[in-house]
Amino acid sequence: MSLFFLMLGKTLPLYFNVLIGYLASKKLGVERESIASLLIYVIGPVVVFFATVSVKIDLALALFPLLLFILSSVLAFVVYYSCRKYWQDGTGNILAFTAGTGNTGFFGIPLAMVLLPSHLADIYVFAVLSSLLYESSTGFYVTAKGKLTTTDVLRKILRLPPLYAFLLALVFNLFGLEIPRVLFEYGSYFKGAYGILGMMILGMGLSGLKDGGHLDWKFINLSLVFKFILWPLLMFGLIALDHYILHYLNPEFYIVAIIFALVPMAGNTVTLAVLLKTKPEKASIAVFISTVIAILYIPLMLVLTGLLPFPVPLDFNKL
Repeated sequence: MSLFFLMLGKTLPLYFNVLIGYLASKKLGVERESIASLLIYVIGPVVVFFATVSVKIDLALALFPLLLFILSSVLAFVVYYSCRKYWQDGTGNILAFTAGTGNTGFFGIPLAMVLLPSHLADIYVFAVLSSLLYESSTGFYVTAKGKLTTTDVLRKILRLPPLYAFLLALVFNLFGLEIPRVLFEYGSYFKGAYGILGMMILGMGLSGLKDGGHLDWKFINLSLVFKFILWPLLMFGLIALDHYILHYLNPEFYIVAIIFALVPMAGNTVTLAVLLKTKPEKASIAVFISTVIAILYIPLMLVLTGLLPFPVPLDFNKL
C-alpha cells in the first residue's frame, strides 16, 4: 500500500500539467502545433545531447539502448503492416508508432529516480535515448507513411535535430571533450521544460475532442494491449533469455528494462500526431487513458516483479 501512495504522489503533478495544457488551448488559444515543433526541433535535441554526454559508455551500456531500439522498430513495422488495413485515415500509422514506444521520458525518468539508486537511474536515462531515436526515425517513418512518399519521409527524418544532437554528443563523450559546468546547468532547464510541455500537449490534444474527435475503442483497446501486455511479456522473455542462456547483461539492467516496459503510452504520440495532422484527438484520449491506468498498474507489476524466478535488484522494503 505504501508503494501505491508513493507512486500516486509522484505522478499527480503530471496530471496537473495535462489540465494546464487543456485550459491553455481552450481558454488562451495556445496552438499545439507550435508546442509540438518546439519539443521536436528545439527542446528535444538539447535533452538528447546532455543525456548522452553525461553517462560513461561501455560496450554493454552501448548495446542496451540499441537492443531496445531494435525491439521498438520491429514492433512498429509488424503492427503497421498488420493493422493498417483496418483504418483509412492514418489511425493505423499512429497505432504502429505507439506500439513501439512508451512514456519513457516524461513519466519514466521521474519514476526511475524514485525507485532506483543514482547509478541505475543514469543507466535508465541513457536507455531512454533509444525511445528518442526511435521516435525521430522509425516512429516518424511509420507515422508519416501514407501521408508522404517514402522519399519525403526520409528527407524529413534527416532534418530532425535529435539525430544530430545524439551523434554530436557521442563524439564529445567518446573523445572526452569537456563541456563547461554552466552549460550543464543550462541544459537542466530544458529537461524540466521537456517534461512539462510534453504532458501539456496531451491536454491540448484533448481540447480538440469536441471539434470532431471521438472514442475509437478498437484503436484504444489495441494500444492498451500492446503497451500493458505485449511489452512486459516481451521484456520479461528477453530478461529470462539473458539470465538463463546468454548471460550478457548485468542483472542490475533487468529492473531498468522492466521499468522501461511498464510506463504508459508515449506523450510524443500526440506530439507527432499534431505535427503530421494524423488524428491527434484519438492519440490524446488513448494516451490519457493509459496514463490513468498506470497509477494502479505500475505498482502492481513492480510488486509481482519481485516474484520472478530471476533476480531483480530492487528492495521494496526500502521505498
